[in-house]
Amino acid sequence: MGTAAAINVRDTVLWVEDTAENDLPVVLCLHSLWLDGTMFDQLVSDARGRFRVIRPDFRGQGRSALAHDAVIDMETCADDIDALIDHLQLRSVNLVAQSMGGDVALRLAARRPEVFRSLVMLGSSARSEPPEQIEWVRSWLDAASTTGFVGENLDTLMTVMFGESTRHNPAKQEMLNYWRARMETTPLSIWPAILGVIERKSAVPLLSRLTTPSLIFSGTEDMPRPPAWADEVAAGLPNAKLIRLEGIGHSPLLEASEVVIPHILSFLEHPHARS
Repeated sequence: MGTAAAINVRDTVLWVEDTAENDLPVVLCLHSLWLDGTMFDQLVSDARGRFRVIRPDFRGQGRSALAHDAVIDMETCADDIDALIDHLQLRSVNLVAQSMGGDVALRLAARRPEVFRSLVMLGSSARSEPPEQIEWVRSWLDAASTTGFVGENLDTLMTVMFGESTRHNPAKQEMLNYWRARMETTPLSIWPAILGVIERKSAVPLLSRLTTPSLIFSGTEDMPRPPAWADEVAAGLPNAKLIRLEGIGHSPLLEASEVVIPHILSFLEHPHARS
């Protein structure tokens, strides 16, 4: 069951899926750039009966309204999700966020710590993008601006989103083929969101303010957000645990769901436990 609806939030419309198990603790899932709320499908299935899972698509992405801004920055996305939390009257929220979702999650948790019970970050970081990486991404985007993410541009995107070991693992090909087909149809309307991610401001100064129990997943093959960036987050958060995943890239929730999801659910049930 559950609900799926377009919800008016501030000056936009967000697509939001909600398992609507209203008597259960809330898990709010924030997705990666290039993906959408469906990346949490397996988590939703495994959490059924234990957590109410809510999955918004960010503005200008997924099934949310198209954006007309030149750039959709992380602060705007945080404002949107903040307003959604109030609209749904959520409290004691558990945040689960991957990549871009983590950029937004850090801003939310620093802004309203009283609202959040725990934080899980996967393939994410707190720092701004290094200048040389911004230059590389802009060059790549220029190449894709007329043809879209097809051919070599799509191959590059797969390298960004998934680790080398995953891409060569026969058992992961069905998952990879699904997301490859989805990302190949990425519309040009996603450009403002891409620019917002690569031009994001550093959130490192916020880390010391977050006392929320946190669990950080980092893959050894994460190309866009390498392990050292996750180490920085774990060291900067006062109450964090880091799990390093060997042979996993930028999308731990998809690449290693059989390992990651049980860890997440166990942590969400007892976020204050230390091991």
